[in-house]
Amino acid sequence: MTALNAAAFTIDLKPAKTNGLADLGVPIDEGTEVKKGKLTEAMQMLEGERIGRRYQNLRATLLKANEGGQPGARLVLAFEVFGDDNVPQGAPSALAAKLMAGEQVLAELPLGSPFMPYASCWYENHFAADVALEAFASADRVQLMAAGQPVRML
Repeated sequence: MTALNAAAFTIDLKPAKTNGLADLGVPIDEGTEVKKGKLTEAMQMLEGERIGRRYQNLRATLLKANEGGQPGARLVLAFEVFGDDNVPQGAPSALAAKLMAGEQVLAELPLGSPFMPYASCWYENHFAADVALEAFASADRVQLMAAGQPVRML
């Protein structure tokens, strides 16, 4: 049986302006802070070194904002995913993220399965996870992890 190998992709985070957050519905005030990062493309390989799944336009946005009068921090991940000529056995493999400061793990965030109802087609995906407010200041990267999974070739 063919399987996708587990994979991890790192996105560096840098302080950013609050421009372009309207699509996320971020409540913006004088206390809002943002860190953003982007990775153009990442691949999850099949056993035997063939490409099994493609991720493109990976965007990480780490937000510190007041919502309903309470401060909080949230990580939002957005990307496009494409299954290359294979069908997952069961739901697509789960994704998880680690919020990092250098090599230190600040938070481990289970995300769930990406939206991929059919193989050989691109799908936009968004995930959000709350993080501890204290983690915002020191976070400098996000590691997105895709679990391995048996697949059936088309």
